[in-house]
Amino acid sequence: MLIDNKFLKYFSFFISFVFIIYIIYLIINSFIIVKNQFTDIGDTTYVNQVRVDDYTKRLSSYLTKDCNNDELCEIQSLLDFTTAIPYKVNESIARSSKQVVKQNFGDKSNLLISLLKVQDYEAYFVLVPKHIFVIVKLKNKLENKKALYVNTEPFYILESTAKGSKIGFRFKYKFDEVQAIINPFENEKLQINSLEYKF
Repeated sequence: MLIDNKFLKYFSFFISFVFIIYIIYLIINSFIIVKNQFTDIGDTTYVNQVRVDDYTKRLSSYLTKDCNNDELCEIQSLLDFTTAIPYKVNESIARSSKQVVKQNFGDKSNLLISLLKVQDYEAYFVLVPKHIFVIVKLKNKLENKKALYVNTEPFYILESTAKGSKIGFRFKYKFDEVQAIINPFENEKLQINSLEYKF
């Protein structure tokens, strides 16, 4: 009987130890999720759902298969696909790329920047009042389009909410309305030393 009690005591201790380790794991995992998905911007919190998963890789490869590594063709193809999804204000939760495509609405900027990431384009979110748009860096400047110069580097605006929009969408905000420029894959705000909008 003493052996059974001793066994039960150690077994109980082991179960308690495993449970405590599991709780610690859940807490640490929660902090990692918050760090990687939530960014405080003034009085609001931005939630990103960018993904480079198998679904996004397959979709991006399919959409750019006929472009023969032409960056303008690739980016415009990804933009055309994204803008064809109906625009609908999403006031509930951020959705993954697969959910946006399947449900035919949702976080189109998350979808677009995820598709761009698969193709190794340097792209960022620009947060302005009540809106987010994507900027992308090209290998060559576009002669007839203005770029948003972030710290002297030219980036072209991609507007996922405007159906049929083209690379180099017009910048229609004041510079002081730019609340943040975010690398959503690192969930970090860029240090903005200078902003210009010019050819």
